[in-house]
Amino acid sequence: MVKRREPTARQMRLATELRRLREAAGLNSREAAELLGVAPAQITHIESGLAGVSEQRVRRLASHYACTDERFIEALIAMATDRTRGWWEEYRGQLPTSFLDLAELDHHATFLREVAVLYVPGLLQTQDYARAVFSARVPELAQEELNLRVYHRMRRQQIALPYRLVIHEAALRIRVSDRAASRAQLARLLERSEADNVTVRVVPFDLDGFGRAASTMTYAGGAVPKLDTVVRDVPHGSAFIDSEAQLGAFRTRFRKVEAVSLGPERSRDLINRLTKEL
Repeated sequence: MVKRREPTARQMRLATELRRLREAAGLNSREAAELLGVAPAQITHIESGLAGVSEQRVRRLASHYACTDERFIEALIAMATDRTRGWWEEYRGQLPTSFLDLAELDHHATFLREVAVLYVPGLLQTQDYARAVFSARVPELAQEELNLRVYHRMRRQQIALPYRLVIHEAALRIRVSDRAASRAQLARLLERSEADNVTVRVVPFDLDGFGRAASTMTYAGGAVPKLDTVVRDVPHGSAFIDSEAQLGAFRTRFRKVEAVSLGPERSRDLINRLTKEL
């Protein structure tokens, strides 16, 4: 058995789900290993993402763990047998792993929902806007890494899955660069909001009682709801959240923020007005 040096977030998610199934069945690692006919260390390696697992073993483990959710089992098998080496692998060893994990999450997602309060999200940023955001990092990035981050962000935008964005007016007004860059960024938002797969809604400043400024998130739909993922920014990258309780809470957060936002047409009107003010 060849051990992985650095499992991806997707491989870790499979490992986590298999551990959760075992724990829900009330079995420890030794008992699970006996049922599978392997050494306990192999279960440990599988559940830490350090070792892969075959379709046959996923099915056997699901059976031993009394999991009867066929759609969930098939989704786990797809994760276990996927051999995709996407474009993001070109950046391995050059950018932090979280950048690669985020691109892989986009690739496998069935939909994306996003709440943005201070910045235009990366999937809709212009190159100048992205460069200004990365340039503000402390400590400053070397020019080569700054360029790599910008190129990576532009390539992430080549997705066509359903995307719903709720963005606060603050993010539209904050100038991360100059007026020209801000104007171009608003124009990009207007352009992308016309796409069939994209919905942009704005939360205006004059909304009373908006206490959800901390709801910034990216919500990625999985093959089944159990495999949804929430991504939140942390000081040194991105945090991936996948517990069922938290996923439910973030679904509710998104619904509530979306419910108080302007509709798509009124949102475009507001963005148009802000563009003319620059």
